[in-house]
Amino acid sequence: MRAVVWMMAGSVMVTAGCSMFSRDKSAACDSASTCVSAGTAACASGAIQIAPSAHPDSRNWRSLFDLNLSNAVFTKGVWFYDAQGHLTANKDEAIWTDRDYENFMLDVEYRCDPAANSGVLIYCSDMANWIPNTVEIQILDDNHPHWSKEQPFAKNGGLYGHLPPKVNNAKPAGEWNRMTITAQGKRVKVLVNEEITVDTDLSAWTSAKKNPDGSDIPPWLSRPWAELPTKGRIGLQGKHGNAAIYFRNVRIKELAEN
Repeated sequence: MRAVVWMMAGSVMVTAGCSMFSRDKSAACDSASTCVSAGTAACASGAIQIAPSAHPDSRNWRSLFDLNLSNAVFTKGVWFYDAQGHLTANKDEAIWTDRDYENFMLDVEYRCDPAANSGVLIYCSDMANWIPNTVEIQILDDNHPHWSKEQPFAKNGGLYGHLPPKVNNAKPAGEWNRMTITAQGKRVKVLVNEEITVDTDLSAWTSAKKNPDGSDIPPWLSRPWAELPTKGRIGLQGKHGNAAIYFRNVRIKELAEN
């Protein structure tokens, strides 16, 4: 366990980090976070919360989707919980929350079939035309030969079409990965398998054609991220191609506003 300190808006948040899949540890690292505001001993529970640099203990967070999927928007029969209790799909269609979210931490475990290609979708403002109106955190079986020549911005843990992951650490197909996404306004931070893959400010994407580093943005991503609202639906991409994707322990914690 290690403590991480971030400075923001005159406050300091000290966050206790948990190692991945530390289900047997009694310490609830997320709830143990201590906030010290300038000139005060502690902040109220609604204080600004900052992304951890290790996966949090999310066992007490709320499930993003109920077991009966009553709080989800999807085509009937496409998404379902299998016999093992894993959320999966039989078509390339997304499943969405039935309401908008802003300022949140999302914890997800996922397992790829060989050559799987999926994603976690945040800030969606148009479910019918979600591709240009969403920030997609990519899920990909990076280890499969089919994706060996894929663009860096399409690798697992990156922001699809816009930002490659800092590290390529996807586990082989058939093994469970863990991803924690923290979204606070334009700030997005992603951890995959205990390593930071993304830590960025969406405000830097003022063009729909060029990324801040000068690389080209795919033409189907036609809306600059700087213009995207920071409140929207959260979704999961379905069976893209012939390879299935499985999710478990998909949990969310809403945070205070910036």
